[in-house]
Amino acid sequence: MWISLIGILIGIILGMILPFNIPTAYSSYISIAVLAALDSVFGGIRSSLEKNFEADVFISGFFGNSILAAGLAYIGDRLDVPIYLGAIFVFGYRLFDNFALIRRHILGYLRKKSYLEDTSGK
Repeated sequence: MWISLIGILIGIILGMILPFNIPTAYSSYISIAVLAALDSVFGGIRSSLEKNFEADVFISGFFGNSILAAGLAYIGDRLDVPIYLGAIFVFGYRLFDNFALIRRHILGYLRKKSYLEDTSGK
């Protein structure tokens, strides 16, 4: 878990330091790919808390979802149909659903820890 947090912090710091601009024409593709990647990250955290995390499933989902979402946005652009809105809806829903389940796991852990401390007399 610590390695993940350190990686995230390094990524944020590098993103702030290195000058990298994405052309406006690609912003919808990148934004939908980032949303899909975040969905995979939250899904990975959730499965880790549920003790059924599998690295190969996470990695394939991370890259597969990102590529699929960007591809849908590209196809929608070519057809002049806003297909990316469907991907935004689905990945946004899953992102908030995973966040809610992560929050419940953490709150359940904290409640259990608090209960154990109260009953032990500490």
